[in-house]
Amino acid sequence: MTERFPVGSTAYTKDGHPYTVEEVAGGMVYCSLPNGTETDFPEDSLLSEQEWAGRSGGQDEVIYGRIKRAKAYTTPTAKLNQAAAKKILARAEGLSPGILDFAAYTIGVQNLSESGHDDHLEGLSIVKCRDVFDSHSPEKQASALASILGSQASVFVSIADLGDNLLRAMIDKGMAGHATAFDEFCDRPRR
Repeated sequence: MTERFPVGSTAYTKDGHPYTVEEVAGGMVYCSLPNGTETDFPEDSLLSEQEWAGRSGGQDEVIYGRIKRAKAYTTPTAKLNQAAAKKILARAEGLSPGILDFAAYTIGVQNLSESGHDDHLEGLSIVKCRDVFDSHSPEKQASALASILGSQASVFVSIADLGDNLLRAMIDKGMAGHATAFDEFCDRPRR
């Protein structure tokens, strides 16, 4: 199987990270990154350049994997109560249907724009962005939504047990700057 990974070729992990092949021996592929970091993988855990190119959805995995690691999801926040986070997310969606989809999509757009991948914006899927959003803990989701609304996550989650008027006011104020984007988002097909 060594011909799958000739020295100097690119090998890809299943999540799309590329590595330069340095050596193949004993069922192991020894690789390096451009910064000189060396690592090794079992041959069966990597894809060759041809396998990666022919893999359906390979590019999607890279794009949505990148979105999954967006700052909105990975930036540390104050410790949030999980039950309160779940509750505030459900209440926000009830008061403003589509707000969680909008938050997920907005995070995806911001991440691709910041990373210089604007060419993928047109095909960005609301459904896949929402799947990425839902793959994170309720605390991360609430923190990400709070960020979209211009609020601190701890303040946003702390109103989980208060009345609808306060949450509605927070949503209205936070979404005021996103009104045009939200209207355009509502007109997009859910794919």
